[in-house]
Order: sequence, then structure tokens, then C-alpha cells
Amino acid sequence: MSTVLGPQDSMPVDVRNVALAVIAGLLAVFALHWAEAVIVPLLLGMTLSYALAPLVDRLEHIRINRAFGAGLLLVGMVGGLGAGAWALGDQANSMVGTLPDVAQKLRQLARRAGDGSVTAIDNVQQAALELEKAAELAASASSPQASAPAASAANADPKRTGRNASRAATNVTRVVVERPHVNIREYLWSGTLGALTLIAQTTIVLFISFFLLAGGGSFRRKLVQLAGPRLSQKKVTLEVLKEVTEQIQRYLLVQVALSVVVGIATAVAFWFIGLEQPAVWGVIAGVTNLVPYFGAVATSIGAAIVAVAQFDAIDKALLVGAVSFAIHTVVGNLLAPWWMGRASRISPFAVFVSLLAFGWLWGVAGLFLGVPILLVVKAVCDRIEDLTPVGELLGV
Repeated sequence: MSTVLGPQDSMPVDVRNVALAVIAGLLAVFALHWAEAVIVPLLLGMTLSYALAPLVDRLEHIRINRAFGAGLLLVGMVGGLGAGAWALGDQANSMVGTLPDVAQKLRQLARRAGDGSVTAIDNVQQAALELEKAAELAASASSPQASAPAASAANADPKRTGRNASRAATNVTRVVVERPHVNIREYLWSGTLGALTLIAQTTIVLFISFFLLAGGGSFRRKLVQLAGPRLSQKKVTLEVLKEVTEQIQRYLLVQVALSVVVGIATAVAFWFIGLEQPAVWGVIAGVTNLVPYFGAVATSIGAAIVAVAQFDAIDKALLVGAVSFAIHTVVGNLLAPWWMGRASRISPFAVFVSLLAFGWLWGVAGLFLGVPILLVVKAVCDRIEDLTPVGELLGV
């Protein structure tokens, strides 16, 4: 027995509202991409202020001025990062110097097939060459303009033909294709502009973090006042801000702890295997661990490629890549859920989609900001009744 839905059972769809929502969403995406130079440093500065806020609160608790404590922490953090980069500079330069050897040995290993037999790539290239020759012969045979001069030339006097050929050969203009010269000034100029842009954006991030840390809870109080005249609106806004602060601080704390564990484990494992510059690889693994999924894959592939140049063996390179990926996987699946708690956990699918979206929108910075933005969205949806299903969808 079939059931027929009547007009009262169907869900009405307002096409105009849906179209306006789609247009508004596209405009929002365009605005976020267009204002990347402003929005990305602002969000990074806010994220850094959330990470350092507990330390500034502790300094204020022991009667140290909040602005002075915030400046002291930021200067100490920049100085520590600079000292670490200076200490590992020689190892990093040595690793970069091995990149030409990596490319050369990869080409050699790609053409090597056991005892030196022809590889599948060579077979494909040879087949493509034979097909191209066959196509050229077929085209020349089917062309009447090419066959008529060829026949007349074959019936002509051989001596006369030879003289004409030699005369035509002397009149042919030789064409030499010259490669364009490398413009060193252009590369230096673009590299200098990129370095200056990075320094300027880093300075903006530090200033934003300083102002937010020095201001304390004044920014939160202003947001509560702007929420609305009713007490319920102020209460919901305060709960949302508190939830956002707790979620982001816990996430950043756990991510930093996991990055330290991953970095130390990677450095020790690579030292045990015998890979050069294990400390540099430990730092790289710790930094890339801040980007879920993609960081583990990038570190594993990079370490495996560099291992090819050192060990000259595919099996050892695969071992290095597998060990790196296993460390990220074990730490992420065992320690992360335990430290984060169920309230802060987000669906892996939602995390992956957010990384794809914000990575496409803002590049590398979007990969770092994807999860914190998702935490903010989930906290807001959990506190607003109409958006509760969205919060359930984003959670585990």
C-alpha cells in the first residue's frame, strides 16, 4: 500500500530566500579571500592571544602588570624561536644542500629495475615514439602535394638533382633556439618582497596579540554589552565566549604538547635509523603536527625523499617514511582523544573538510586556522537553540 503525500505534508521551499542565502555565502567567501591580508593576521593574533592568556593571567596574579607581562612573554617567545633557529641553522643548510643529490638519485632509482632491465616507463616512451613515426608516415603517404614532387624528383637527372639539393642546403637558414637568461635581479627582488611581507605580517600578529593580552577581559565585556538589551542575550553571549575561550585554549595546549611529543619521538627514531640531521626533522615534525592529517603526510614523504639520497635504497627510505607516519598516527589516535576530552572533540570528517576549505581560501595559514575556527563555530552552535543540530553534526 503506497502512501501519497498531500500538500500539507510537503516542506515549502522559498526559492528567493535560498537564492539570497547562496549569493550571500558566495559574497562572504569572496570577501574573506579578498581581505586575506587583514583577516589572516587578525585571526592568528587572536589565536596566539588565547594561547598565552593563561600565562599572562598567572603573571597578573603575582602582581605583575598585565601589559608588561604580555610584552615579556612575546619577546621571550620570539627570542626563543630565533635562538632555536640559529642553533639549527647549520643542520638546516646542510639538509638543503643535499636536495640536488636527492633529485639526481631519484632519477637514477626510477630508471633502475632490478638488474638494470628496461623499465615500464621506457617501454611506454618507446611505444609512443613508434606511434608518432607511424602517424608521420601515414600523413606523408596520404598527402598528394607531397607525393607529386617526390615522384618528379625521383625521375629527374641524378646529377642535376644533387646540385639542386646542395644549392638548397646552402640557402637554408639555420635556426638556433636560445634559452632565456635567468634574471637574478627578479628572483632577488621577489624573494626580498616575500621576506619583507612575512616580517610585516608577523609584526602585525604580535601587536594584535599584545593589545588583546594587555586589554584582558575588556574586549569580552564590550561584546557582552553589544549582545543586546535583554539579560538572556547577555547570558548566552557570555556563555559562548567562555566556551570558545576554554575550547581554543585546551586545543592549543594539547596541540603544543602533542607536537613536542611527536618532535622528540621523530628525532630519536631518525637518529636510531641513522638519518642525518635528526634534530631538524624533529622540529619539522613538531611544527607540521599542528596541521592535522596533511602535516603527517608531508613530513613522511619529505623524510623518505631525503633518505633516498643518503642511503641510496628505496627500502630504507620507505622505512623512514613509515616510521614518521606511524609516530604521527599513534600519538594522534592515542594521546589526542585522551587529552582533549569528549567535549572538545570534533568529527574527523568536519576537520578534514575545514582544512580543505580554509587551505584553499588562505593557503598555509588556513591550514593552521581551520580547526580553531571550527571550534568557534561549534561552540556558537551548541549555545544557540536553532543551530544545535549543526553543533551535533560537527561533534563526535
